[in-house]
Formats: sequence, structure tokens, C-alpha cells
Amino acid sequence: MRPADAPPPLLSACELRSPRGGLNGGLNGEQDGAPHGERRCQARRDPYGTRAVSFDLHAGQLLHVQGANGSGKTSLLRMLAGLLRPLSGAVYAQGCDVRRDPPAYFARVAFLGHANGLTGELSALENMRYSLHVAGTPQDDDAIANALRTWRLDACLHTPAARLSQGQGRRLALAAVVLGGKPLWLLDEPDAGLDAASLDQLWAMLNTHLDRGGAAVVASHRVPASAPMLTQGLTASRTPTLNLDDYADAGYAVSVSAA
Repeated sequence: MRPADAPPPLLSACELRSPRGGLNGGLNGEQDGAPHGERRCQARRDPYGTRAVSFDLHAGQLLHVQGANGSGKTSLLRMLAGLLRPLSGAVYAQGCDVRRDPPAYFARVAFLGHANGLTGELSALENMRYSLHVAGTPQDDDAIANALRTWRLDACLHTPAARLSQGQGRRLALAAVVLGGKPLWLLDEPDAGLDAASLDQLWAMLNTHLDRGGAAVVASHRVPASAPMLTQGLTASRTPTLNLDDYADAGYAVSVSAA
């Protein structure tokens, strides 16, 4: 349990239900009515068969969402990102309903979906300029070039995105997320198409982000096995009810099975 004067969660989901796709079966919650700040990560089935998802995510925490295709991982991420209106429930940022001030919320969130959001005719450098400008976090070309070098994309600086491989395109999109420096990352299968070296880079970047007080929700079929600090203490059961505070305070991630 956190002290009463602890800062509010960076992100909270309260009884979210999706209007499409999954979120329809699997977990059963046990902590309805828990005080704010003590909400357990849960998914509770209602009489209509839809599942209500609730959790609190504090600075330094990572929520790893697992599940079969169609189980609702993408719908959950899109609701958290403000791209999909939930059937019911609400999303809170630092204790405030995000619907009260969407621009303020979006300014703090980096969302990466299945698509990389690249324009094929633009070079890697130009795509980064554009992505960062739209996100409200513009950077100079030197900073962009350094970021691309970190992701082993320096040789692709002036290469049109259409000529990049699947893995290179994913790394380019991830480079924009990292360079943007926003405190909350919502990543939908960020590891798709990545080779072993790029996976190590992804987990390292996530570790650094959390160490700096950021938070992340990551939907992925793959457990981040190359990052022991993220997988230590990982628990699962048929009906898990996991307290994010208990695990994240020890430097752990929490896995939520949504299959």
C-alpha cells in the first residue's frame, strides 16, 4: 500500500469495457470497490459477457498485457490512447479524467500501434521530423541522427521509408517514441519484426524509461525475457488479481493474461 500523500497514478483505467473485439471473457476480478490508489489489476466479467478492466499505473511501472489474437489487447491500448471510445468506464491521468482536458493528456502520451505511421515517400530523417513535430516534441536533425544511430539506422538516414524492411520500419517508429521523451508509452506489439539485437535494444530502452520515472503499457505475445528486472516476480494463474503497487515497488512488471 502506498502512503496517503503519494502522487496519483500516471494512468488509471476504471471499469473500461470495449465496444469491439475481445475483452469478453477470461479474468475475474476480486477487488471491486478498492480505494483509488489501491486498485488491483483486474478484468471483471459482467452479465452481458463483456469484461471490465481496471488498474493503476505509477511512475516506474510497466504493465505487460498478454492474450490470444482477438482477446482485446489492441482495443484496450486504443481506449487508453483516446482512439476508441469505451462502452463504459473512464481513463484517468494523474487523478483527472482525461476527457476534461484531452490535449494535456495527449501531450504526455506516446502511442505506437500495429502500423508504424510512416510515409513511404519520405526518408527516415523526414519521417522522424514529421512524427516528432506532430507529437509536439520537435528535435533538431543532429538529435534525430543520433537516435537513428542508436537503433542502427544511421545508414538509412536518407532512405525512403518504403524501401525499409519490416524490422527497420519498426525500429524507426520506436526511435520516434524514445526521442519524444513522453512519460507514458502505450505500445502495441512493439517487438513485431525485430531481430534479437533490436529486441535487446527495445528492452534496454524500456528499462531506461522506467528508471527515469516513466511508465508503459506493453501488449505483446513475448515476455521480455532479455530484461530480468522486468520479468522477475512475474506471476500468472487462471484468474489472476495482481496488485501493480506490490510488484512495481520491487522493480517488477505485472503480466495480465487476457486470453
